[in-house]
Amino acid sequence: MKNPSLKNKRVLLGVSGGIAAYKSVELVRRLKDSGASVSVVMTEAARRFVTPLTFEAVSRSKVHSSLFDEPLVHIALPSEADLLIVAPATANTIGKFSNGIADDLLSACFLSCAGKTLIAPAMNWRMYENPAVRENLARLASRGVLQVGPEPGSLACGEEGPGRMAEVQEIIEAARAALADKDLRGERVVVTAGPTREYLDPVRFLSNRSSGKMGYALARAARDRGAGVTLISGPTALPRPSGMDFVAVEDSAGMLEAVQREVSQGATVLIMAAAVADYAPAERSAGKREKSRDLSLELKAAPDIISTVAKASRRPFIIGFAAETGGNTGRAAEKMKKKGMDMIVFNDVTEPGAGFDTDTNKVVILDGNRETHVGLMPKYDTAHAILDRLFEMKT
Repeated sequence: MKNPSLKNKRVLLGVSGGIAAYKSVELVRRLKDSGASVSVVMTEAARRFVTPLTFEAVSRSKVHSSLFDEPLVHIALPSEADLLIVAPATANTIGKFSNGIADDLLSACFLSCAGKTLIAPAMNWRMYENPAVRENLARLASRGVLQVGPEPGSLACGEEGPGRMAEVQEIIEAARAALADKDLRGERVVVTAGPTREYLDPVRFLSNRSSGKMGYALARAARDRGAGVTLISGPTALPRPSGMDFVAVEDSAGMLEAVQREVSQGATVLIMAAAVADYAPAERSAGKREKSRDLSLELKAAPDIISTVAKASRRPFIIGFAAETGGNTGRAAEKMKKKGMDMIVFNDVTEPGAGFDTDTNKVVILDGNRETHVGLMPKYDTAHAILDRLFEMKT
């Protein structure tokens, strides 16, 4: 599996002098939990916010902050690293990186790093929007330096604006993406996720239990493997993933319209992970229906998105999902053939850890040639198993 895992990866973490340095302690812990080994380099300013002892405790390795404590430490540390992460990356540090200044250990490590570098800027919004900072970031991006964040929100000074360091989970995902094989580069992948809401009136609707977690995991995994991604999502409580186009929809008609628009603009892969309603109310009331003891509803078939797209003259590679109760994959295979899919992912929602609202999944991938059984694992890993089979079938 080409899952971009951090297991056994060597990460060099640079911490510069901003209030967000306290978040980097949690970042070290999460990197360690992911199986990475972590070495920490702190600037002198960073030591004013968090003590080196704190980072030594969570990383279980020596913290470095001086060019002169060990001979050639600025060469040895980056040469051993698979990835250099700088979090927080202050305006001062970004300026040094951009202009080739190496007057401390972190900036010297950056210049001698031959591998990939990921920076997480953090500063006041006025500093972030200053043309000099934006030019420095653009220059670094043109040289292949990756960036995650910053995010808008409440800043340490009490003001609001862009400048908050990206959350730890977002940095972890960016790190995994940085190390991933870009085997889907050139693909334009559309992923649908979540439920749809089919309204009876402005207050009530028919829906289902889909959380959207599998679709969101697929969108992130495709992004991490280099694809251009559009995520079309029904209503969920999940945060919007970065690094992709996002389209919010509510009902099946809106999802069909969004999918057709993306397909017409050159999508090469459609992954229908959304739990689109099979039926919708035949009539939608303009006002709230009066409560009554008994209520009869007339339903009509909701749009069949996959069948519609499959009939298009320039159709993408189509992957569908079959959420079933029981282990018989026969219905899924029939559904794949009937609707014109290229692949279908069978999911028994009665399996422990593989039902609704879980963070794990257990699936069977069916295509015209074989069945691929994928054991219980996090949905992000399941997503990569699905994309592995997609890559095999398209090459």
